[in-house]
Amino acid sequence: MQNQQRVVIDKVSPQINCGKFYIKRVVGEIVNVDANILVDGHDLIGASILYKHESETNFHEARMTYLGNDEWNGHFMVEKQGFYSYMVEGWVDHGLNWQYGIERKIEDGQHVNSELLEGAEYIKRFIEDVDNEEKAFLNECLNTFTYSNRYEEGVNFAKSKTLNDIFYKYPVKELLATSSELHVYVDRYKARFSTWYEFFPRSAAEHPGQHGTFKDCERILPRVSEMGFDTLYFPPIHPIGEVNRKGKNNTTNAAEGDVGSPWGIGSQHGGHKAIHPDLGSLDDFKGLINRAAEHGIEIAMDFALQAAPDHPWVKEHPKWFKWRPDGTVQYAENPPKKYQDILPIYWEGSDYKNLWQECLDTLVYWIKLGINIFRVDNPHTKPFHFWNWVISEIKKDYPDVLFLAEAFTKPKVMQQLAKQGFTQSYTYFTWRDSKHEFIEYLTELTKTDQKDYMRPNFWPNTPDINPYHLQGANESKFIQRYALAATLSSNIGIYGPVFEQMISDALPGREEYHNSEKYQITHYDWYKETKLSRIITKINAVRHQQKALQQTNNIEFCDTDNDQLLAFYKWSDHKDNEMLIIISMDHYYTQKGNVRLPIQSLGINPGHRVQLNDLLTGSSYNWHNEWNYVELHPTLPFHIFLLNK
Repeated sequence: MQNQQRVVIDKVSPQINCGKFYIKRVVGEIVNVDANILVDGHDLIGASILYKHESETNFHEARMTYLGNDEWNGHFMVEKQGFYSYMVEGWVDHGLNWQYGIERKIEDGQHVNSELLEGAEYIKRFIEDVDNEEKAFLNECLNTFTYSNRYEEGVNFAKSKTLNDIFYKYPVKELLATSSELHVYVDRYKARFSTWYEFFPRSAAEHPGQHGTFKDCERILPRVSEMGFDTLYFPPIHPIGEVNRKGKNNTTNAAEGDVGSPWGIGSQHGGHKAIHPDLGSLDDFKGLINRAAEHGIEIAMDFALQAAPDHPWVKEHPKWFKWRPDGTVQYAENPPKKYQDILPIYWEGSDYKNLWQECLDTLVYWIKLGINIFRVDNPHTKPFHFWNWVISEIKKDYPDVLFLAEAFTKPKVMQQLAKQGFTQSYTYFTWRDSKHEFIEYLTELTKTDQKDYMRPNFWPNTPDINPYHLQGANESKFIQRYALAATLSSNIGIYGPVFEQMISDALPGREEYHNSEKYQITHYDWYKETKLSRIITKINAVRHQQKALQQTNNIEFCDTDNDQLLAFYKWSDHKDNEMLIIISMDHYYTQKGNVRLPIQSLGINPGHRVQLNDLLTGSSYNWHNEWNYVELHPTLPFHIFLLNK
């Protein structure tokens, strides 16, 4: 027989899969907790959130507020990295019930001498817990409640707000009910807000025909920093396999001098813990990490768990691969794509524990060299439970490490990877291209339980994806795509030089780049400045200045009378920074129409003046009406407004 309880706690949120997985936050964020808390009969109840960091012994308490219909809400702030535990507790509040009951009787003209004596008994149960001023007040209550010649004073004390406040502050929690314990993992702020720039180090050379080095990359760092990027992501920097090496444009036979795909990892020069000799030495790489840090940039490495046929693992750990009867290993495939230069790892092999340990050791190796961000290649082709284990192991000792899941795959698979521990996730933004699609997709990401565990990272393009809408697109389209990514999501990235120089030649009928840099060295004019690059720089500066753009979930789409205008309102957690963004979906023609200001969310009435400051152009507008006229031209197809009420 269970212990006696009267309060029932139901539907505690947020929680993922009934608490199997933790929710995610960053340092300084608020965790809002909702629950249905109810009791039989008509008694008043109290409720609290109990929470503590994993380093603490005792729980903190945050009282919850009754919203009606047995629904309660409360919140607490997470102030340190690592795990927090939280749970909800509820109790019948006999002190407040006594006061509520005696007030009704007094209003009805009833004599309440006996009830006053009952009140004295409630007070005695917690009087030793209060401060001196409160104790003096409670002693006065006790005197008036217990002496019949002070009846009128006792009635006044019984009805007093001061007594109500003390009852609320010091509840006697009898027959306490408690929910199951839930968990939140707290990352550093960069998990929520980051701006990525990707380029191939081998293409960083100053002169055509040369293989770029880490020293060449140092030369480019100031430009990346000046454009407002804080994360520089490199495709794999390891030795590239020579057996079955791919040629230009993914041809199966490499010609002499072809450099191959960086994702075909491993050769006579080493594997996942080695550096391609043409890029430089290990000391050169450490120097680059340090130089980047001086510019406010973190280097993100690619973590690609696959091997070229001549990777040292193939001979040293043959059980990590699935051998066919003829003594060969089937190369990697993702029909219709074929990767003849890659042997897939056999995750079901009998030696999987050593395989898992080597993967962990590889991550630790690079972390100790100064890497705290990993973009993980195709994580959906490796076991979910492996990722849960390896990420958990890393986070125990290295809480600053972040993992971005490059998984352009089925929705539930992407969601599962996020649940298993990935910090950020690539998304379908790359293919979304209409107002309806953006509203639908952002609603899914920010208004369902995905908001608590899946942090989107919006990329307009990648080396693997040259989306159809960018192939042959004009400058306005590239501007539009960056404005969309940068304002809808707080984590964004671009395959840098290709995007900002609007290189979009594609293989016919495919979303792949012609003369793809994945298979050859490309030379860029790294000092080239374009209108697009200047706009990217300005948008990035705005993102770093405005807290409302440093989160994804606080978003409300606004009504317009033109489906070619996408408008949305964003705000910081404390609403001390509010913004309105309007973007034209038409990169050819001027679009005009009326936008509805979200006056209810802004907390204003129609007719209240709102000043809108365009943070790109410096122009200011005064809006007094709920509906307001907007006109956008393809030369600058967006407004980023800072709102001043």
